Amino acid sequence: MKKSELIEAAAAEADISKAAAGRALDAILDAVVKAVAKGDTVTLVGFGTFKSSKRVARTGRNPQTGAEIKISASTVPRFTAGAGFKVAVGGKKAAKKK
Repeated sequence: MKKSELIEAAAAEADISKAAAGRALDAILDAVVKAVAKGDTVTLVGFGTFKSSKRVARTGRNPQTGAEIKISASTVPRFTAGAGFKVAVGGKKAAKKK
């Protein structure tokens, strides 16, 4: 699904215009990106969690030559799927909490 298809689906589901759905999606994505870039965690219960993660510097290999190369440390975005999302994708029933 492309962004335009997601906007169409959201507009139909929420009974709003495509333009309004597009602005809403852009605003949400922008807010998530800004929060994660600041180092905050964004949790959407049942869907998942967006956060930043640090990768340490390490040594890798050039696949063409086999020569060792240094890979510098970096900060990368991470997404962890929530229980509801996992259940929807996996097709299993949600486990009951005790």
